[in-house]
Amino acid sequence: MDRDGVINRNLAGDYVRTVEQFEFLPGALEGLARLKAAGCTVIILSNQAGVGKGLMSLEDLEQINDEMLRAISEHGGEISGVYYCTHRKDEGCACRKPQVGLFDGAARELGISLDGAYLVGDALSDLQAGVNAGCRTVIVLTGRASASEIESWERKPDHVAEDLPSAVGWILRQ
Repeated sequence: MDRDGVINRNLAGDYVRTVEQFEFLPGALEGLARLKAAGCTVIILSNQAGVGKGLMSLEDLEQINDEMLRAISEHGGEISGVYYCTHRKDEGCACRKPQVGLFDGAARELGISLDGAYLVGDALSDLQAGVNAGCRTVIVLTGRASASEIESWERKPDHVAEDLPSAVGWILRQ
């Protein structure tokens, strides 16, 4: 799943640059705990170009992720890995979503298959990456995409959910 806009609040027009700016979305911690209880492997795949743009350091990003993982664990959830692309869009890397480099690297490192996987995101690039990686796709409305914007997309997600808890409920019913 994506991070910003799915697990935590997106900062409109900006990047979450510090631990203090990181704020879990309502129900996100409970949703992640439900996935662990159901035996799901949860991986975070996130574009973090703020590092590549010099707006934050890699250490800042890792501190945010460490604090996020601590809180998720304290609330009964578990993240098997956090993978991020720090490149700018203009660098043309293979890891920035909608490319699948993050997906391939995570699957290889964790020894898992993406067959039957779900991608939960909040933007068109997440949808495209999920499709490109062979995942079923869920877009939540707590981040960048609005319901009307999703209607204009050529390719539609498998499901649109109000938030992460709703997405988790749908996934667990499949």
